[in-house]
Amino acid sequence: MMNVETSLKEAMTSIEGSVGAALVDYTSGMALGTLGGGKDLDLTVAAAGNTDVIRAKLHAMEMLGLKEDIEDVLITLSGQYHLIRLLRGRGSNGLFLYLVLDKGRANLAMARHQLKRIEAELEL
Repeated sequence: MMNVETSLKEAMTSIEGSVGAALVDYTSGMALGTLGGGKDLDLTVAAAGNTDVIRAKLHAMEMLGLKEDIEDVLITLSGQYHLIRLLRGRGSNGLFLYLVLDKGRANLAMARHQLKRIEAELEL
C-alpha cells in the first residue's frame, strides 16, 4: 500500500511523459498533495479548476438519470493530456487523482492502466 506522497511519486516516475500529479478533494477543491508542475502549470489552480469539471459531469449524469460511475475524464490539449481518475473504495469518496502528461512522450493507454494500478495501491 502507498500513501499520498508515495503514490504521486510513483505516478511521476512510472508513467512516461508525466509533467505533474495531484490528489484532489473535489468537494472542497483543495489539492491534498501535488508533485511536479512548474511556472506554466500551477497544480493547485488546476486542482481547483478541475473540481468544477467533475461537479459539472456528475450533475449532468444526475440530470440524465445515469446510474454509472465515472472511471476517468480525459481532456486533450494540443500538447498535453489531462487525466482525472475518480477514486473508489473506502475513504476515497470525493477524491480524484489528476495527472498531466506531455502528449508527445506519453502513451495514454499505459498511463490510464498505471493510474488505475496506483489508485488500487493508494491507502488513505
